Amino acid sequence: MSKNIVISGTITCEPDDLEMLAKEVKGHIALTRAEAGCISFDITQSAPGACEFVISERFTDRAAFDAHTTRTRASDWWTKTQHIPRDITITEE
Repeated sequence: MSKNIVISGTITCEPDDLEMLAKEVKGHIALTRAEAGCISFDITQSAPGACEFVISERFTDRAAFDAHTTRTRASDWWTKTQHIPRDITITEE
C-alpha cells in the first residue's frame, strides 16, 4: 500500500519579499489544492506581519508529490520565490 507523503516546515523571507510572498502564496495554494493526489496543503503566516510562513502538506503517495514538485518548479511561484530559504521535512506515513 502506498504511503502518504507529509511535508512540514517553514519558508522564511526577508522583509523586502514579504508583500510579494504573501500575494503569491495564495495562487500557489489554490493550484496545489487542485492537483490530483493533494490531500491537504496550507502555507500560513506564523503571525501577522511575520516573515515566517508555516508549511503543512499531505499527498496520497510519492507519485502525487513528485508531480506537485514538477509542476511547482515550472511555475511563476518558483520563479519568484526560489531564492527564499525553506526548512522542510518530508516523511512517509
